[in-house]
Amino acid sequence: MEPSATSVIVDSLTRAIVEHRLQPGTKLAEQKLADHFGVSRTLVRQALFQMAQNRLVQMEPARGAFVAVPSVEEARQVFRVRRMLEAEMTREFVRNATSAKLRALKEHMAREKAAVDRNDASARVELLGDFHVRMAELSGNEVLAQILRDLVSRSSLITLMYQRDGAAAHSQEEHVELVKAIAARDEERAVRLMEEHLLHVEESLAFDRPVPTNDIAQALA
Repeated sequence: MEPSATSVIVDSLTRAIVEHRLQPGTKLAEQKLADHFGVSRTLVRQALFQMAQNRLVQMEPARGAFVAVPSVEEARQVFRVRRMLEAEMTREFVRNATSAKLRALKEHMAREKAAVDRNDASARVELLGDFHVRMAELSGNEVLAQILRDLVSRSSLITLMYQRDGAAAHSQEEHVELVKAIAARDEERAVRLMEEHLLHVEESLAFDRPVPTNDIAQALA
């Protein structure tokens, strides 16, 4: 089935946000988006409303739509929720790990490392976030996978705004250690490593950093 025009717009904008090409606070002008995607402003409005439901976009009366700008408190809440969910996900994954699931995670990590080694910021950010979603998908829990997709998207906005330089590279190394613990069936170590990993990401955030800006035409080019 062909994706709808609305879903194409949502997917394109979400990817631009997750890959740090479209930055927090960017104005999402309906006419510019309509021209870019070759659709009506009505379809663009539907897409923006859908993204607002996922808190990736803020709709402001008389001003229009903007890429969301998460507050410091919201950032802390997002990572608190992720730790709660992903600790239990890790526990479940260890108990049901198979060689095929471990192979899939290792293949994903190989792509992560390649992106880190070539300093491909966009691919690195996307793959590091997708690692967590991939675990949920391999667990066979699509509800959890969808929740994590939304949380990872919001986390990407947060890291774009606040993460210190160089911190992302450590995430890939921590994924490697986590998968080693899973492969060893060491449930408690795997859960601890996941919790510590998410704590480290949160601790790498510099909340006094000014919010960056960008232009939508450049981001979608």
